[in-house]
Amino acid sequence: MLNDKMNAYSFEGILVLSLLVICTCAYMRRVPRLKKWFLSEKKGFLGVFYKASVIGTRLHIPVALTCVIMAVYVLILSA
Repeated sequence: MLNDKMNAYSFEGILVLSLLVICTCAYMRRVPRLKKWFLSEKKGFLGVFYKASVIGTRLHIPVALTCVIMAVYVLILSA
């Protein structure tokens, strides 16, 4: 029963985690205070969040479709 759950080391877990990071960073990019606080660094480790926010804002339609497809997969198909 425990093997049926999704973990972070599976492909589905990595995909869900990356989609959550992209969507969260794209949201933070729209809020001015959060943008200054989190997304001011463009290089290094924190630059990953800046790049995720750029991906989320420029490719918002494919990201949204991927989120819907992943939600259907997680809720219906993987159960």
